[in-house]
Amino acid sequence: MSQLIVENIRKSFHKKTVLDDISFTVEDGEFVSLLGPSGSGKSTLFHLIGGLYEPDSGDFYLDGKKITGKRGSISYTPQSPSLFPWRTVLKNIMLGSELFGKPDEQEARVMLEKAGLGGYENAYPHQLSGGMRQRVAFVRSLLSPQSFICLDEPFSALDELTRLEMQKWLLAIWGQNRRSVLFITHSIEEAIFLSDRIIVLSSNPATLKREFKIPFPRPREEDILLTEEFLKWKKEIYQELKVLQ
Repeated sequence: MSQLIVENIRKSFHKKTVLDDISFTVEDGEFVSLLGPSGSGKSTLFHLIGGLYEPDSGDFYLDGKKITGKRGSISYTPQSPSLFPWRTVLKNIMLGSELFGKPDEQEARVMLEKAGLGGYENAYPHQLSGGMRQRVAFVRSLLSPQSFICLDEPFSALDELTRLEMQKWLLAIWGQNRRSVLFITHSIEEAIFLSDRIIVLSSNPATLKREFKIPFPRPREEDILLTEEFLKWKKEIYQELKVLQ
């Protein structure tokens, strides 16, 4: 089980409120995306969930346990892959499990094969493409012992075709593990394609404006991107975000 409860979170910096009474739940095995204008506090919320600093008020609960201000409760993948250049691919993906004293090299090698990175175990980050580095970062998250994963715009720096390939790969790998995921993106299309549910945040300060439950069955194929129903959802969410600008 891996359920995250975000309860009445407020956070201010230099007397400016960034997050105002944010509450929602990510259920076990659910893929939820956060959408909102730039500067709406989405990354700040991730930092709070990860315990990098504490909210002014409100709490976070993971599997019923309070994790407010506690580090190491979730696995976090930032926008940049953040790989150590002096560690090989294999050593990079084992980092999280090493920190918790549970390294398993055989499992790591199996995951690299599933990620299409077989044969790159001894390569270094600078020898990989951007998409390959993102795969390494995500496999590292999957191999970390935490059951909840936060992904902060992991594909934003990739070109459109590579991004779509990475989205399909992410869904395939996630479908085998079904860890709970909270995903930040600025792309409406990406959010619809990946998610079970989309949460829309306003800005100045961020409040929860609306939730969308995405009806498309899994597994998902890229064919749905051009269907009338997909475009209808994209238009509705776009109109919601347009009002916030």
